[in-house]
Amino acid sequence: MQLALFIIFGALAVAGALNFLFQRHPINSALSLVVVMMSLAVLYWSLGAEFLAAAQVIVYSGAIMVLFVFVVMLLNAGEEERTRGSRAAYVAGFPGAAAIFCLLSFVFLTERKALGAVSLGGHLNHAVSNISEISTLLFRDLLLPFEVTSILILVAILGAVVLARKEQ
Repeated sequence: MQLALFIIFGALAVAGALNFLFQRHPINSALSLVVVMMSLAVLYWSLGAEFLAAAQVIVYSGAIMVLFVFVVMLLNAGEEERTRGSRAAYVAGFPGAAAIFCLLSFVFLTERKALGAVSLGGHLNHAVSNISEISTLLFRDLLLPFEVTSILILVAILGAVVLARKEQ
C-alpha cells in the first residue's frame, strides 16, 4: 500500500513539477505547484508524519501559493511570450550555474554539521507525536537550513515580482 502511494503521488509530483516548468501562464504554473505540494503532503502522511503533512497543506499549499497568486494578480501578469535568449546569457549562465553548484557542493561536503547533518534517528521517534521535539530540531539543530529555506522563499517571491513586472 505504501509503495503504491509513493509511486502514484511521486509520479503526480513529478508531472506537476514538469507542468509547472512548461506552463506559459503564471496562474496555471501556480496551480501546478499546488499539485506538487499536495502530493508531497500525501507522501509525508504515508510516512507517518501527519503534522508535516498538515503543515505542508496549510503553509505551502495554502499561504505561500495564495501569496504567489496574489502577487501575480496584482502585477496583472499575462501569458509569457517565449523569446530566444541572447548568446551572452548562455555564455554567462552555464559557467555561473557550474560555479554555484561547485560552491554549494564544497560547503555541503565540508560543513555538514552547520548544514544540519545531525543524527535524527533518536529524535524522530519522539518527533512524530511531539511538536516541541520538532520545534527543537528546527530551531536549534537545523537552524541554518531553516533560515536558508526562508531566504530562498523570499528570493523566489522577489524573482516573481521582477519577472512579472511589465516594462513601463
